[in-house]
Amino acid sequence: MINITLASTYLYLLIYILLSSGVILYNKWVLSPKYFNFPFPITLTMIHMGFSGAVAFFLVRVFKVVSPVKMTFEIYATCVVPISAFFASSLWFGNTAFLHISVAFIQMLKALMPVATFIMAVMCGIDKPKCDVFLSTWLVSAGVVISSYGEIHFNVVGTVYQVTGIFAEALRLVLTQVLLQKKGLTLNPITSLYYIAPCSFVFLFVPWCLLEMTQMQVFQDQNEFNFWIFFSNALCALALNFSIFLVIGRTGAVTIRVAGVVKDWMLIALSTVIFPESTITGLNIIGYGVALCGIFMYNYLKVNEVRVSQQSPERMPERITKDFDEETPLLSTSRLSRIGRSLQLMHDS
Repeated sequence: MINITLASTYLYLLIYILLSSGVILYNKWVLSPKYFNFPFPITLTMIHMGFSGAVAFFLVRVFKVVSPVKMTFEIYATCVVPISAFFASSLWFGNTAFLHISVAFIQMLKALMPVATFIMAVMCGIDKPKCDVFLSTWLVSAGVVISSYGEIHFNVVGTVYQVTGIFAEALRLVLTQVLLQKKGLTLNPITSLYYIAPCSFVFLFVPWCLLEMTQMQVFQDQNEFNFWIFFSNALCALALNFSIFLVIGRTGAVTIRVAGVVKDWMLIALSTVIFPESTITGLNIIGYGVALCGIFMYNYLKVNEVRVSQQSPERMPERITKDFDEETPLLSTSRLSRIGRSLQLMHDS
């Protein structure tokens, strides 16, 4: 029985790694002008949100797989709406980066997540600046700078888009902790998509009208819309979200972190094979290695914080019951699943 359970756990981890890597590579292939040539990242993100929202609606309202949470207008307006806005922004900017920089370099830039999350957490007052944590974020930053310096095809526009998306995602994670936890809401992947995907679709609709609607009309006149490509792409993104839920139920936070690191290295290697224009230099590898050291240091410090809080009787009960993922939002796959991150997480999902 133990062997069967262990085998199924590793199977879920493998499915998660393959789906996560596959979605990222699939998005790059669809968006890249050199391949499928659909250079409309907002449109692609809207397709994902619309599809995910529709599936979630049928699962909740028609098939009644799960029950919707008690959601008032005040909670929706003050919690779901701002979280959806930054969720949409992170996906929009992250997908746009695919047009300008390689998958390998994107994965290296995503190592900045601890820096972005730490800054946003301090600004929102849910974390305090500490020397050891500050040192780990500087180590990550230094590693990313080295990787950027070693990037042969460095592109300022793509880098700005990716970094902006990282900070938007960090702020979304922090807002989730500040807003939803205060309301006592717990969203599983289905209810997350049910509430957040439609709202994110609306937020994406505005920049779509301004930036891509006219170009899309010209594109449709010159090209035939391939339904199966976009359907399979959106289906993979949805499957990734549910695979995260299965992995969280089977493994611990540390195992998920290790799986994330394995996925990142696999993506970097695969992207150079699938997309020949991607080139990895020695400085890329050295810089990313330094950044990973900073990430491991950050997680180690946060694990110790959780252990101390669990051993301190004077701490508040809700502080004691926070799990590792809630204390380390930078790489939190469980938090990502709770709020329905269907893609990007692109970086850790």
